Amino acid sequence: MNYKLLIQYDGTEYSGWQIQNGAVSVQQKVSESIDLLVKEKINLIGSGRTDTGVHSVGQTANFKSNQNLDLAKFQYSLNSILPKDISVSNISKVDESFHSRFDAKSRAYLYLISTGKSPFYYKYSYELRWFQDVDISKLNNLSKILIGKHDFSSFAKKNDEIKNKFCEVYEIHWHKGNQISWFYIKADRYLHGMVRAIVGTLLYAIKHDLGENYIQSIIDAKDREVAHEAAPAKGLFLFKVRY
Repeated sequence: MNYKLLIQYDGTEYSGWQIQNGAVSVQQKVSESIDLLVKEKINLIGSGRTDTGVHSVGQTANFKSNQNLDLAKFQYSLNSILPKDISVSNISKVDESFHSRFDAKSRAYLYLISTGKSPFYYKYSYELRWFQDVDISKLNNLSKILIGKHDFSSFAKKNDEIKNKFCEVYEIHWHKGNQISWFYIKADRYLHGMVRAIVGTLLYAIKHDLGENYIQSIIDAKDREVAHEAAPAKGLFLFKVRY
């Protein structure tokens, strides 16, 4: 049996999604909880990794088991033993061939920005008071240059060993609200640290009135040193994975 999970988590206390030595990850916590319930060692496959401190409302994962699980009962039991900052919002049976990572067609992220101090926003957004004065149309026009297939080496962490640095961005836009604004991006794949580097660079560009030529020069350079510093992890959410 192949089971598909939709997982939400507050990434504040975790080293990211992916299991790694010497650190606590979301994948580790979910895997251990499933192992305990099904009484067998399972291989939990995620749609993609999220970095340290990054959150999710739409992480997709799957695992296989010899057991024919009662889905409602299993979901209730799993949520009962998972930490309070991780939850499974849906579980379903899928075809045996389904693979949450390789079958994904696109992945969408949200980045939240708050324009004032709030005890309810500080853990999950980047506080930038000057953002309330940003011309959102100008920022959206500036961002559109990233749409399409590009080599995103300039927006990847230096230690990213993936050789193929080409990603295709399908959609990108900003929305301005009264207290919370957000950045949305949908692409086929992402490099390590790519979304936060894009956000940080676009914010720097709009603040200093830099145009499309500045963004294009960063893309062309294929060098992380020329892009601006990444925006903080706490504002980033894996939003939705499409299949």
